[in-house]
Amino acid sequence: MSPRGVAIPDARERLFAAAERVLAREGPGALTSRAITVEAGCAKGLLHTHFAGLDEFVAELVLDRFTRTAQQAEALPTRAGQGTVAENLGTVALALLDSSGPTIASLAMTRPAASARVRQALEAGAPGFGATQEAITAYLDAEQRLGRLIEGTDSTTVALAVVGTVHHLLMTGWAGAPDSREQVKRLVAMLSASAGTGAVSDDIPTG
Repeated sequence: MSPRGVAIPDARERLFAAAERVLAREGPGALTSRAITVEAGCAKGLLHTHFAGLDEFVAELVLDRFTRTAQQAEALPTRAGQGTVAENLGTVALALLDSSGPTIASLAMTRPAASARVRQALEAGAPGFGATQEAITAYLDAEQRLGRLIEGTDSTTVALAVVGTVHHLLMTGWAGAPDSREQVKRLVAMLSASAGTGAVSDDIPTG
């Protein structure tokens, strides 16, 4: 437990990571300010030192995780011409699947004040699923220009299929459900093949 009055480096990330652990272990109903600070091993008041309350905390956590995933996706267009299309798409799809953003976003939907904060931030330009979809679209367009995809491939629809499917799997998963990673790999392989890259499922990273 951190002593009272002692500054904690990266306190926001420490609290965010603690909240993710509580959510993964006990579900949304267990997420309270006290549960978060106990999990983080810090004073009870730390969360309220950095956030106005739990609603603001949840909103900031959602936005932070969306931003992190979007930043990973932003690098995807620079991969055009390298590796295989399936490999590159698979990497970003699995990164999105491994992110906690959608799960936390579903929590925010149960808290109207947090949900409103997230919606306002996204409307103001904060990155969300749309940013990841745009990065995938830009990547696929670049691959078309290089001749590695069939001319006329609907990049926007392929990107929507990847992001939408991952979002669905994250929001509907449960203990004992089919392996989501395998489902994503099969989807990416199918989309890549239909776009003219060949049957390349073996090229998709296993994570």
